[in-house]
Amino acid sequence: MKARLAALLCLVPLPALAQQQDFSKVEVKAERIVDGIYMLTGSGGNIGLSVGRSGTFVIDDQYAPLTDKILAAIRAITPDPVRFVVNTHWHGDHTGGNENMGKAGALLVAHENVRRRMGAEQFNALFNRSTPASPEAALPVVTFTDAITFHWNGDDIRVHHVKPAHTDTDSIVQFVKADVVHMGDVFFNGSYPFIDASSGGRVDGVIEAVDQALAGTGPATRFIPGHGPAGTRADLQAYRDTVKTLRDRIAKLKAEGKSRDQAVAAKPTADFDARWGTGFMKGDTFTGIVYDSLP
Repeated sequence: MKARLAALLCLVPLPALAQQQDFSKVEVKAERIVDGIYMLTGSGGNIGLSVGRSGTFVIDDQYAPLTDKILAAIRAITPDPVRFVVNTHWHGDHTGGNENMGKAGALLVAHENVRRRMGAEQFNALFNRSTPASPEAALPVVTFTDAITFHWNGDDIRVHHVKPAHTDTDSIVQFVKADVVHMGDVFFNGSYPFIDASSGGRVDGVIEAVDQALAGTGPATRFIPGHGPAGTRADLQAYRDTVKTLRDRIAKLKAEGKSRDQAVAAKPTADFDARWGTGFMKGDTFTGIVYDSLP
């Protein structure tokens, strides 16, 4: 149980927890998605990487102690320095390298809510923990309200803010010509998602954001999730259908007047746990998180 909780806590920006990890054993690996676009894995959220004639473009940057390894993995692909870092949301396993990347010359870009949450102490009710404000040097320098487009490396890279989903800071990044979408933590491929209700996250927003992504893409689109392996449209559709089915079951229990503990005890995820609950997020925890995020 302790190890399971620690794994779940990795998704929340907790500096003390990050310090407890042995980053010396983490290996950062790059996987080619299509020509010019890669997914980097290590510890924390999946990193997106675009390389080409314009320069190096990065989506998320994991934890600060991994910056050197991340940059080494990028240099193995291209000698060009990182020009932009776009954060998909504010959690520390996606923004922990911001300060290092910024000091190395990258321009930090994110939705305005990312800067707002990173710039002030945050409290997570599920874990009863506070996260201190990030230093000024780690905050996004360029912020947007709805969307921003980069015309970069021969592509149109559209960064679109979605309604509160995983948090209220989420953005999805679409490489239009390459037909690749980085979903951030709106998409956990192969597992139940973590919905941070303390950061404004809502299960209904997760479903809506995935529906938007499916509607705006085609059968050959590749999807980079916040966590888990790179996925296909079928993977994203299966994830969406699972979250929607369980959302409806848990909402029904809540509408019937069941308390949070009673909803968890009803085991609404039981027939999905063998496939979706084998990672850090177990069915009972997911039920409670969804219950909390419902109106």
